Amino acid sequence: MAEVVLYHHAQGLTDGVKSFADELRQAGHTVHTPDLYEGRTFGTLEEGIGYAKETGFGVILDRGLKAGEGFSDSVVYIGHSLGVMPAQQLTQTRPGAKGAVFLYSCLPVSEFGSWPAGVPVQIHGMDGDPFFADEGDLDAARELVASTDRAELFLYPGKDHLFADASLPAYDEAAAALLTRRVLTFLGALEA
Repeated sequence: MAEVVLYHHAQGLTDGVKSFADELRQAGHTVHTPDLYEGRTFGTLEEGIGYAKETGFGVILDRGLKAGEGFSDSVVYIGHSLGVMPAQQLTQTRPGAKGAVFLYSCLPVSEFGSWPAGVPVQIHGMDGDPFFADEGDLDAARELVASTDRAELFLYPGKDHLFADASLPAYDEAAAALLTRRVLTFLGALEA
């Protein structure tokens, strides 16, 4: 089974993120959920982004990188939106990553050098999500997919950002179930 480091989104380590981690655990994977917000959660995305801005995105990223150093090298990094920052940086810069999953976000690979050879990645987002489709993340995801034969991009119809978090109003049950199945298949393939 895979060992996973799962980073939360801008609203914090919500019940929905915890529930997603639990689904991965129920499939037999070991899942760590570092809390980059030190126990805080926020009712809206705007409030969560406001906290991240006030605290400093660099500070949030540093918390994620330091948390990642506490686990073995051969892990799968999963990031939800804001959590993609540390997940992607660690995947690209820390030797030994087994894979990565980026939910609702993707940064240009050039931010952290180049994509490591042989490391598989999945990227998931809604095709009409203004954060994902209109702010460069979708373009970065397509560039990543074009740069390696180990990348998959999954687009879901809709415009919600955090659609797989069951504790939020943006939750889309059908899309979230499909995303979860795809992530579990990805993790299962890494065991072989």
